[in-house]
Amino acid sequence: MPEDQQPRVAVVTGASRGIGRAIALRLARPAPGGQGRHVVLVARSEGPLNDVRAEIEAAGGRASVRTLDLADGAAVASTIEAIAEEHGRLDVLVNNAGITKDGLILRMSDADFDAVLNVNLRSAFIACRAAARPMMRQRFGRIVNIASTSGLVGNAGQANYAAAKSGLIGLTKTIAKELGGKGVTANVIAPGFIESDMTANLPQQVIDGVKALQAVNFSGQPEDIAAAVEYVQSDDARFLTGQVIAVDGGMTMW
Repeated sequence: MPEDQQPRVAVVTGASRGIGRAIALRLARPAPGGQGRHVVLVARSEGPLNDVRAEIEAAGGRASVRTLDLADGAAVASTIEAIAEEHGRLDVLVNNAGITKDGLILRMSDADFDAVLNVNLRSAFIACRAAARPMMRQRFGRIVNIASTSGLVGNAGQANYAAAKSGLIGLTKTIAKELGGKGVTANVIAPGFIESDMTANLPQQVIDGVKALQAVNFSGQPEDIAAAVEYVQSDDARFLTGQVIAVDGGMTMW
């Protein structure tokens, strides 16, 4: 198959559930009259990833699985490099995976702060650096980093998480400036309150409080984030780079 007819390759971290799963399913959908992207599903546990791959393949899409501990920086770099080498290209990188270790700042340990920064920010930096090389060679690439409204306005009890997501925004803007001349764009999607496994156990009063800050009166779904990612990584978004798109029901516009 000629190179220009090969399906684009997208890597999605944290693809086993929630927002990552929705992004992977969306990107893998076969395009009308053409091929869909080959989506490489990345997460720590193979079983859930295989379930997502089965969903994609049942819908006529293409996917493969890579297990990875994002706390291991060397493994992050080698995995991205191996994916690019195996497929001969790397077109889209979605850094979605993340962890939380919430606590008020007076009670937050150094270990909990470092763990969240390591997975949520440092691993994204390493993945972006590894992906930049093949993207620059092919003079096309889309880097999409999933941050959070916590990185825009802060959130009590999440000093580590907010710091990591704010850092991710600065990282993305810098990448956009460094790689824009090589055909590579970099943007941030900042979700607000999204119904997912991570939010399922929140007290109702917390959920009601968040909704009170929104302009709309319903919670976001993982598919809302996936739709934003699909646009940002598309050819239609070629003039969009270095931007933060808050998909949050209007929560941070006040």
